[in-house]
Amino acid sequence: MRISGLFGLFKGPPPEAVGPDGRMALADHFREFRARLLRCLLALVVAVVVALVFRHTLLDLVIGPYTQAMENLPKGASQAVTSGPAAGLLLWLTLAGFTAVLVTAPYWLYQVWAFVLPGLYARERKMTRIFVSVAGPLFIGGVALGYLTLPLALEVLIGFNPDGFTNLVDFNIYLQFFTRTLFVFGLSFNIPVFVVLLNFAGVVKGASLKAYRPWIIIGTFVFAAVATPSADPFSMTLMAGPMVLLFFASEAIARFNDRRRARNAPNAGLGPDDLSPI
Repeated sequence: MRISGLFGLFKGPPPEAVGPDGRMALADHFREFRARLLRCLLALVVAVVVALVFRHTLLDLVIGPYTQAMENLPKGASQAVTSGPAAGLLLWLTLAGFTAVLVTAPYWLYQVWAFVLPGLYARERKMTRIFVSVAGPLFIGGVALGYLTLPLALEVLIGFNPDGFTNLVDFNIYLQFFTRTLFVFGLSFNIPVFVVLLNFAGVVKGASLKAYRPWIIIGTFVFAAVATPSADPFSMTLMAGPMVLLFFASEAIARFNDRRRARNAPNAGLGPDDLSPI
């Protein structure tokens, strides 16, 4: 492939042979998929190169929660290590790859969405746009909160180490722990969004959410206790508190939507033998 053709992948949407009936041949679907996949791969390669240039700054950002936790622990309680002759190279490649996937997420998620978009109905397109516009900021907020609570979680977990023992933290294991924790925090903040979508789809009613509200709150705190990496109540409350508030907001939206739907369709939910109010 020529260089001009390679960079031409980033100019406008991939060619789509959509017929007058709104359909596309299977071969054209594969060509569009290949074009969008190449776009994503090129974006990832560029992001990996840039991440390797700023690798030391990225390492400080990732290892920051561990460093903060070590400041409140006895000297020598823990030590970050790598194992194996090629561990240093794998460290930088793993860090660059993780950063590239995270930074380019809006772009490759858009490519996935744009590939599926022509097959959606107008209402489904509207719902996906609303979901993306709300779920994205909530996920970022959850990740930010997880990053802020991670030092306390590490301090509590490493603090269980017996006296006289040194806790060796392998970077690859730490990076998995780091990403899993932030992902759980980000995903948990999107649970109320799924509740609202289920309500708009007619699966969940606002009245049902109100009836089961105490159990949902208890379940939220249980989920937070299991999802947070440490056993301290502070981290659990930091996750469960915003989730409960978001649930209240989703319940209010669901009940408002139910009332709006009842006004627009007063006969909805009536049986064949029930009298209409009209």
